[in-house]
Order: sequence, then C-alpha cells, then structure tokens
Amino acid sequence: MFGYSNRDAASMLGYAFLVALLTWYLITYLLSPLRRFPGPFLAGWTNLWRLSHVRQGKYHKVIHELHKNYGPVVRIGPNVLDLDIPELIKTIYSIKSDYLKTEFYHGSSAKNDGKIIYNLFSECNPKVHAQQKRPISKHYSLAGVLPLEPHIDDTISYLCRRLEEEFINGSNSTKTCDLGEWISYYTWDVVGNVTFSQPIGYLKKGCDFDKTLHIANVAMGYFSLVGQIPILDHLLDKNPVYRIGPPSFGAVTNISIQHLMDRLQNKDTDYHDPSKPDYLDKFIEAKEKFPDLVDDMQIISYLMINMIAGADTAGVTINAALYFSLKHPQVWERLRTEISAYDHTSESTVISYTSARHFPYLDAVVREAMRCHPAVAMLLERYVPEGGLTLPDGSLVPAGSIVGINPYIVGRNTSVWGEDAEEFRPERWLRDETRETEDAFQERLVSMNKADLSFGGGSRSCIGKHLGLVEVYKVIATLVSRYDIKLALPEKDWMTHNSFFVRQTGIEVKLTRRI
Repeated sequence: MFGYSNRDAASMLGYAFLVALLTWYLITYLLSPLRRFPGPFLAGWTNLWRLSHVRQGKYHKVIHELHKNYGPVVRIGPNVLDLDIPELIKTIYSIKSDYLKTEFYHGSSAKNDGKIIYNLFSECNPKVHAQQKRPISKHYSLAGVLPLEPHIDDTISYLCRRLEEEFINGSNSTKTCDLGEWISYYTWDVVGNVTFSQPIGYLKKGCDFDKTLHIANVAMGYFSLVGQIPILDHLLDKNPVYRIGPPSFGAVTNISIQHLMDRLQNKDTDYHDPSKPDYLDKFIEAKEKFPDLVDDMQIISYLMINMIAGADTAGVTINAALYFSLKHPQVWERLRTEISAYDHTSESTVISYTSARHFPYLDAVVREAMRCHPAVAMLLERYVPEGGLTLPDGSLVPAGSIVGINPYIVGRNTSVWGEDAEEFRPERWLRDETRETEDAFQERLVSMNKADLSFGGGSRSCIGKHLGLVEVYKVIATLVSRYDIKLALPEKDWMTHNSFFVRQTGIEVKLTRRI
C-alpha cells in the first residue's frame, strides 16, 4: 500500500534496532561516572573486551601491562575498575562484608529441579554464606585439619611409590616424568582421601581415567568466561529450556553421592576407619548438630566444594614452587641443604607438617611461589557499597560500581615488593641480617602479609586454606628429601593458561633417588 515490501520493513526495523542499540551504548558511555578513569577504549563500551582476553588465557598478563601503562586504577569494563592499591585490601575485603560479591561467582553454582543452588564459593549473600559455613568452619581451621594428616601421609607415600615404579626403578630410570600431571593426580587423590577415606584412583592408574580432570579444566574455562558477562550463564547453563553449559561434574557428583549413601548404610567399612575421621564424618556430624541448616543436599554441596576447589589450588601452588625452584638452581640447592636426605632406616616416609613448617627457606619458597604465581589470577570482584569508595587520590567510585584487586597484580606492586617484584626471590621473605634490623624486617613482613591475596581476604577468604597448605608443605618437603629432580629441558619454559586458576603444563623432569 505504501510501496514497502515486507523485506524493506524488516530491514528498516533492523536498522532502527541497530541505531537504538548504538545510541544506548553511546549515552551509557558518555554518562558513565567511571568514564574519567583510564583504560582501553573498547573496555569502556563492553565487557566483551574482558571476555575476549579471558578466552585467550593470558588475561592476568594483559591486565599487568595495562597497570604499567595507566597506573593503579584501570577501567576494564563499562562498570568495572581493576585496582592495584594494596592499602585498599582491608577496605574491599573486610570482615564486615559490606563489599558484596558480584554475579561473577554465580557461574560455579548448580541447577537442580529448576532451582539454582549456590555453594560456599558462589553464595553472594553474606548472611546465607555465614549460615552455610558455620556448621563446618571449625573443621577447616589448622586444629581441625591436622587430625586428617594420616590421610595425607598415605597419599604422599603412595605418590612416592608410584613415581619410583614409573620413573626410577629398573628400565624406567631413563623415562621423563611430567611432574605437573602427577602432582595433579596427587592433589585429587589426597582430597578424596581426606574427604571419603578413599583416593579416587588417579595415582594408581597414572592417568585421568574418568576424564574428571579434563572436565574440571573445561568447566573452569566456562566459569571464567561467563563471569565476565554473567547473563550468559542464564542463557547457557541455567536456561530453563535446554542446558547448553559446560560438561557437568557428573563423575564427582556420583562419587560424592555414593560415598554418602555407603557411609550412612555402613557399607564402607573395608576402607573407612572411624578412628581416622574424614570430612564426610564431620559433615554428617554437622547434619546431626545443625538439622535446620544441614541436610543431605547441603552435605553433597560441601563434598563437591572439597573435591573441585581443593585439588586445583593446591596443585597450582606445588607446581609453581617446584618449577621456580628448579629454574633457579641456587634456590633448589638451598632447599636441599635445608631439608636433609631421606633416612631409609626411618619408619616414616613422609615429613610431618610440624617438621615442614620448621624449614624457613621452604616457607619462603612457598610464599614466593604464591606471590609470583597465585592459584587465582583474576579480579576478585566486589560491589561498591552505599556511600561509594574514595580512592587515595580523592576520586570517588560511586556505589554499585564493581571494583577489586587481582592477586597476580598486587603481587607485583613495587611499593610492597620492591623494584625486583617480577623476580622469583624467596629471600625477600627472610631477614637480611647484614642490612636489616629485626624491627625493620617485621615491619616489612607485615606489609607483605597485608598485600597477600593468595587465599582471598576478609570474611570470604578461602575456607580450605589450611588444608591446602598442609598438602603443599608436606609433599614438597618429602619430594625434596627423597629425590634429585632436574628439569629435562631447562631452557624450555612451562606453559600456563588462566581460567581463574592459572594451570601449568610442561614441567618435564628427570627423577633419581637422593643419596
């Protein structure tokens, strides 16, 4: 009638939508209160900028370069500021929990019967999180973790046995060991042991036999991506019509459910010794003591967090400490000097946690590894609360904005760590008695500890910190005492990929018994 075809009308509608979208983006960009903060041009327009760099796996290095170019405050999204201001750690990650977690964390949640179930990591409501945590928190203190040490000892002993079978004994003595893979098998099996009194079986089979480790990598890749644009998770994994998310942790879920059923029905007596309690014992005890807060579904959630989060973080730290030490021969030799060779006449094959913590240089190596290569190297996002956030230069970040600090970035802040902040130097954690008084060292140590975000901070710091550190110190001390370890290709660097956890591959070594 008006001379327009249906195709013309559709085209005009499409153009109108495009113009409206571009206009909305332009107005939002021009009126944004964060526009005055520096950052990449595209990052001010869309979170797709962040997502694209996360997908490439080098996000932490890109952000580090941005801070070198722009300073301590960098706008990395339309409503997101990445801060490299150590003194704000106590403000943003405080015990008060007034800086709430953002929807970034929701991607690690599960959906069951149409309902999204948030876990200890993904729950953003501080009151609900406190309710979930209260029944079990004491079991993750150091005092609560140490009774689990026999389970860890069993796993470390078996790790050593398997390494010797595969790479040291007889004709295998010339084989190259992918140490990173075997550390991953160890951390997953040790979590199985402390959780259920039974390893999953990766050390025994020497491979990712049920593909759970691969699935964990893919799932974390998904989580890190949708975290940049959280609505994507509702369109993919959580959509009400058809799930298009990452592969599920079906194997881990089934293992958890089966162990819970076996424990409740007393069918696991062939491997579970009540005199050596595990986390499942503690969770069932919590259900009895807190019936209004803990049911079987909550126990499954606790078990899943143990399995999925507990293995990778410890593995990243162990690999980093060993790799950096081997890349710096003087560090490795000092470690070997501090930790004497394994006494073959001793009944114990594993160094106790108490003994391991009495090695000051080992402690320095672990701390330095977590600084240089933290397990998590993405922005720990928080919403700015009512009243806004005043930056040291007087600038005001309005309420509702997203801010945070990246452990990788603050771990390279020269105001805390010095001009050699990008170097691996464990000695920075020790007192230089020729140049530094005890008071000066303690002051410097306090400053470094305050800037340490290896396990997060405040009320939302990692609940498994002590368990992870016990795993780390014991296995490194034991490996150093038992073996001569050398990089098979010392000139070749490892490869890393950041999908929230910064995983490493390519740690090829030669193993021989230490004499």
